[in-house]
Amino acid sequence: MTMLNLIRPAFLALVALASVAAQADAGGGVRLPAFQRVTLANGAELVLMEKHDTPLVSLAAVVRGGALGDPAGKEGTASLFAELTQKGAGTRDSAQFAEAIESAGGALGAGVGNESLSISASFMAKDADLMIGLVADALMRPRLSQDEFSKARTLAIQSIAAAKDSDPRALIGEYGDAWLFHGHPYGRAVDGSESTLATVTLDDVKRYYADYVGGDRLILAVVGDFSAPDMQRKLETAFGGWRKAEATLPVVAAPAKLQGRRVLLVDKPGATQTYFWLGNVGASRTDPARTSQSVVNTVFGGRFTSMLNTELRIKSGLTYGASSGFDRSTQPGAFSIGSYTQTAKTTDAIDLALATLDRLHQDGLDAAALASSRSYMLGQFPPSIETNGQLAGRLTDLVFYGLGPEDVDQYATRVRSVDAVIAKETTATAFPTSKDLAIVLIGDAGKIRDAVKKYGPVTEMKLADLQFYPATAP
Repeated sequence: MTMLNLIRPAFLALVALASVAAQADAGGGVRLPAFQRVTLANGAELVLMEKHDTPLVSLAAVVRGGALGDPAGKEGTASLFAELTQKGAGTRDSAQFAEAIESAGGALGAGVGNESLSISASFMAKDADLMIGLVADALMRPRLSQDEFSKARTLAIQSIAAAKDSDPRALIGEYGDAWLFHGHPYGRAVDGSESTLATVTLDDVKRYYADYVGGDRLILAVVGDFSAPDMQRKLETAFGGWRKAEATLPVVAAPAKLQGRRVLLVDKPGATQTYFWLGNVGASRTDPARTSQSVVNTVFGGRFTSMLNTELRIKSGLTYGASSGFDRSTQPGAFSIGSYTQTAKTTDAIDLALATLDRLHQDGLDAAALASSRSYMLGQFPPSIETNGQLAGRLTDLVFYGLGPEDVDQYATRVRSVDAVIAKETTATAFPTSKDLAIVLIGDAGKIRDAVKKYGPVTEMKLADLQFYPATAP
């Protein structure tokens, strides 16, 4: 996801001084402050939370659909549209749009995911009208100029090429999703590939905008120093007349879990390191067991003292870091393990990662490990919903996934409820075994090809190829 941030130091200082907005409950957890929800006549959903501790207002706008609306073979269309929303809108060209943000000391950024387009903004409360106007222009009146489109597309292609040349870690998730989810919408590159971006035209972007971006798909959360009735009137004036999107909202089915192993070897001749990604279908954002999954993953690969990092970095010195995590959407995304190692140590590192995954399944987690994980998560959660922007983002997340305040309010209770029995059940259902994995390796194929055949059938492609999936694979 791309994001442009134009922030002045004074604004950053105010953000840093913002107090914790979530209110502590009697059990040591946190609760969301009160908020209001309103649905406009055109279907747009507003969420308003007053918070008067600092003279700041933050806005999070989410439009359902995202990269799922990209035409086949033109992946990256939605991502380019998101970039162009910041490159001139309404009466302002690109320079004037950026100047309006910077002159107010504000911040505005846009990005896209598989299932949504988002714009976030934070301004001083006195400039809230400007913020609303800029976001309304970006969404409802983007200029979509040919010159800015050409520059954005060229930069997007160059950025992928640069990542291949410098640090493929930035792209290995793209290869992993393409390899695991091939044939499913989650396997398509959200930001596009070098090959698909080259086919996208400005007309494609305009068609995407007409088809998939409209008021009936808008979720708009505003948090900060304002009067809710006054803010509601302003937002209804700004967004209430926005047209509906023309095409049907894309939906996806749950992907099937992979049975067995398959290996993708992406050849980077001369590479001194091998980057690896091991994954399978994991869990959705609304999975009832999402909290216990996070408790287990914190122990397994979600923090510096995790099992994975301890084995692959601290004890063996095979890598500078190893981690795991869930990519959650409306349907289950990938659960993946990622790391990198010296070329000569490729199989040593992968073998150790697989053995650590086996140990998680075989031994489970003891009381001390679970207690440590619960404590860690309870300490990390409050700062994640502290600032106006974090709260606005959380509110749009709740509405998007159909969740209520209890997703936050009962978080501490859910974390504390995870015991050894629940953890073992969660491990068995949500974490893949070492025998069922999609494996992606980026490295010098000439040096590791024979060694990695033991992990399963190997398909090869070149890092220089212009797509993230091998042309010769089914």
